[in-house]
Amino acid sequence: MKTFKFNAIAPKQGAQKKVFGISCSASQVLQFAEIDRIGRREDGSLRGFQRSQVQSHIHEIKQYLERDDAILPNAIVVAFTSNVSIREVEGGLAAIEISAPQGKKPGLVVDGQQRLTALSLMENKDFEIFVNCLVCDSEEELRRQFILINNTRPLPKSLIYELLPSVDALPARLSMRVDAARLTEMLNYDERSSLRGQIKQHTHPDGTIQDSVFQRMLMHSLSDGILHELMNASEDGLSRCFDLISDYFEAIQTVFEADWVGHNPRTSRLVHGSGIIAMGFVMEDIASSEPELTVAHFEERLFSIKSNCAWTAGNWNFGPGEMRKWNDLRVLPRDFLQLSRYLIRNLRRSSKNVRGNIAWVTAN
Repeated sequence: MKTFKFNAIAPKQGAQKKVFGISCSASQVLQFAEIDRIGRREDGSLRGFQRSQVQSHIHEIKQYLERDDAILPNAIVVAFTSNVSIREVEGGLAAIEISAPQGKKPGLVVDGQQRLTALSLMENKDFEIFVNCLVCDSEEELRRQFILINNTRPLPKSLIYELLPSVDALPARLSMRVDAARLTEMLNYDERSSLRGQIKQHTHPDGTIQDSVFQRMLMHSLSDGILHELMNASEDGLSRCFDLISDYFEAIQTVFEADWVGHNPRTSRLVHGSGIIAMGFVMEDIASSEPELTVAHFEERLFSIKSNCAWTAGNWNFGPGEMRKWNDLRVLPRDFLQLSRYLIRNLRRSSKNVRGNIAWVTAN
């Protein structure tokens, strides 16, 4: 029998003291608690309750925790049904004794399994964490607590994305979105922006264009498009990206005014996620063929495909057997890629016709 003793904070939350908080290392936690992954026994009955490990998430946490300035205020939650003794001490404190019989761990990790796994892989084994514990009367109550604890409402994505520009040293998964979030913020609040006040954010719910899809469009370009080139060309890359996007959407709003003004994603696919992302690819195609990118140049090119668009009514004629109603487009790769290919095809066709007419006039 192995015994672990801790001084703990034991708040009064019921008739009996069934909740307490301690601090210890991850290696200690794993000596008296286990991560019971969900599965089925041979007879088909359910066992365990934790989801499978997410290796990428664990690696991401580990990378952060190995930094010198890393902190982890989020507590691991462990539940017990037995082998725990709680002796009250004055001032809301308690002396805790956890007994772990050889080959058995009495505690089960209810929340924080990925964090705990990441911590167990670290070289710094002295990194201490908060562990909140609860004592349950039965396994049924333990499962109930697991569901309730893990069923809390997560932070809205829009809130997280809006906070990104003000935070440094984030994991790569989030850092990739920082420039897109910063551009979105500038375009939504800068007085010079053609999109001012039109992007729906957590702090600006009256906008029309969803910030997440707008950032998705920006990220495509920031990855390997014209915004990537501008961002890396000079120190004022962000400002140049702002100017380009603002000019481009000014042209869109001029050419497709009837499909933009007064509309929302339900009434016009131009301000819908599928349209916004597809028009981002159109911008890339224009940028690859135009020596000069001004509002006037964007307007000229966009006007050439206006008659082929069905943003608010009619059908999209994507080809033989590919007729789709104007609003039968979702924010799915197959939809916005099909739309972007269609628009770019028409854009290039119109460009060839213009060049052909110029050549004929010159020759005659």
